[in-house]
Amino acid sequence: MGEESAHVREPGTLTMPDALWDRTKSTSVVITPLAAQAVVGRAAVDAAALALGISPRQVYVLIKRHRSGSGLLTDLAPGRSSGGKGTARLLDEVEDLIREIVRKQFLTRQKRTLAAVYRDIAAACRERQLPVPARNTVERRIRALNPVEVGRRRGGANAVRPLQSAGDEVPAIGTVLEQVQVDHTVIDVIVVDERERQPIGRPYLTVAIDVYSRCIIGMVVTLEAPSAVSVGLCLAHASTDKRPWLESLAIEAQWPMSGKPKQLHLDNASEFKSEALRRGCEQHGIELAYRPPGRPHYGGIVERVIGTAMQQIHELPGTTFSNPIERGRYDSDRKAALTLRELEKWMTLAMTSYHGTIHSTLAQTPSGRWAEGVAAQGLPAVASNPTAFLVDFLPVVRRTLTRTGFVIDHVHYFSNALKPWISRRDTLGPFLIRRDPRDISRIWVLEPEGVHYVEVPYRTMANPSVSLWEHRHALARLHERGIAQVDEAALFRTIEQMREIATTASKTTRRMRRDAERRNVATTRRAGVPAPSLPLEAAADQAPDTVSDAARVARFDQIEQW
Repeated sequence: MGEESAHVREPGTLTMPDALWDRTKSTSVVITPLAAQAVVGRAAVDAAALALGISPRQVYVLIKRHRSGSGLLTDLAPGRSSGGKGTARLLDEVEDLIREIVRKQFLTRQKRTLAAVYRDIAAACRERQLPVPARNTVERRIRALNPVEVGRRRGGANAVRPLQSAGDEVPAIGTVLEQVQVDHTVIDVIVVDERERQPIGRPYLTVAIDVYSRCIIGMVVTLEAPSAVSVGLCLAHASTDKRPWLESLAIEAQWPMSGKPKQLHLDNASEFKSEALRRGCEQHGIELAYRPPGRPHYGGIVERVIGTAMQQIHELPGTTFSNPIERGRYDSDRKAALTLRELEKWMTLAMTSYHGTIHSTLAQTPSGRWAEGVAAQGLPAVASNPTAFLVDFLPVVRRTLTRTGFVIDHVHYFSNALKPWISRRDTLGPFLIRRDPRDISRIWVLEPEGVHYVEVPYRTMANPSVSLWEHRHALARLHERGIAQVDEAALFRTIEQMREIATTASKTTRRMRRDAERRNVATTRRAGVPAPSLPLEAAADQAPDTVSDAARVARFDQIEQW
C-alpha cells in the first residue's frame, strides 16, 4: 500500500504549488490540441512558443511528452524530463530558473544588462546546486523571446508601436458572429422623465457589433452605469428576433441581424468579469474574451461606430455636446425634450439607417456583407425565449430556503412552486437566484436539479415594483433614522415617500419656472414692449389639454424626420 500511495503522489497533484499547477494547466491548454494532430506545422509551434514564453524546441519536447505520457495533466509538469540525445541540454529546473530571472530582472523598465542578469542566474544555480549554464546559452534564450513583448516590458507601449500592426487592424474574422464586440458610452444628451418631462440625466448606450459585417446586432439605452447587466440586456437584444421589438416602437424599419455570437469581446474592466456574465456565456456556448491591456485598437471597430452615432446625437435638443467649449452657453437641461423611450426610438432609426451606408473598410454596406455571410453559412441560431436568455445574465445571489420562502435584502419572496422544496430544505444547500436590478418585484430561482428557473414574486403582492437603486436608497434613509431592524412594510413606505418627494419637487420646479416666465412677460408689458410668445414649457402648462400634445409633437419632429 505504501508503494502504491507513493506512486499516486509522484506526479505532484497534492504537493505541487498553486502557481506551478496553474502554469501546467495553461501549458496543457496549448499543447494538448497540438499533440492530437498527426503533423504539427512550424507556424503552430512558433505560436505555441510565443504563448507559453518558451522556445520552439521546448514545444516539441512537450508535445512528445504528452504523446508518450499517461494522459495526466502532470505529464507536462516542469521537472519531468523526457530525456534526449546527449547530455548537453539544460535541466528543466535550470530552464525554469532562467525563465523566472529573465522575467523578473531583464523584462522590466529598469533595463538591466545581460551581464548583470547572467550573474544572478549563475549565483542562483550555485545556490541550488544546479549546473551553471553558459552565458551564450542565456543570450540565446533571450533572443528567442518575442521582440514586441521584450520592448513593451522594457520600454513601454510607445516603444514597440513600430513593431506592431496598424492600429485599425484586428485578428482576422471570417464568418458572421464569429466575434462580436461590445462597448458602452455615455450619450451626449439630457433626457426627461415620462410623467413631468423634467431632466433626469444623461443615459448610457451599449452596442454589440459583428466584426465580420460591421453590423450592429444589439443595442440598449439605459440610465444605469455600464455593467454585466447592460451586457446581458444587449446580448438578449442581439440574440433574438427584433421584429416584435420594432413593432412595439411603432417603427417601420428592417433589422434582420440577430443571433448568438461565438465569441464576445469586452473591455478589460472588473464590472464585466462577474459570475453572472461568465456563467451566462458558458450556458450558451459563448466564448468570453477581453481586450488585451494597453491595446485599445482591439476595440476600434465598435468605438468608431459609437463615435459616429455621437456626432449625430449633437443635433438633438438637450445635447451636452462633447465638451463645455463646444456647448458654449447652450442650456442643455432647459432644452431637453426627449424621454428615454423616445431617444431609444431615435437611436434605433439611426442604427438601421447605418446598415445601408457604404462602409469604407468593407467597400460595401454592412447589410450587404451580412447577407453574404448568411448565404455562405446559413441563418445564425437565435434565442427562442428572450426572457429565459436574459435571466442567464442577471446578477446572482445565493440564499437558503426557509418556511416562508426567500428573504433578500429584507424583502420576502414566496410562491407555491417552492412548497415541494420547503419540506426537504434541511438537505438542500443555498439556492442560486437571479434578480433584475430594474425591477426586484420578482426573482428567478434555479431548481435543485439545476435545469430550470422558477419565477417567484413578492410574498406581499401589494408592494409596488421598485428598482434596486430605489431599494438601496430607502435602506440608507432608514439607517440614517437609526432604525436597527428594517421592517419590510417600513421599507416600502419609505420608497413611496421618496417617490412623492420627487414628484412634488418636479411640480414645484415647473410652477416656479412658469411663474418666472409670467413675471418676465408682465415686466415687458409695463415697459411698453410687445410681449413675446410664451416658451414651450409655459404654454404647455397654461393649456395642458390642448397645447401639451402639440408641444410634444413639435419636440418629436426631429425623430419623425428619420
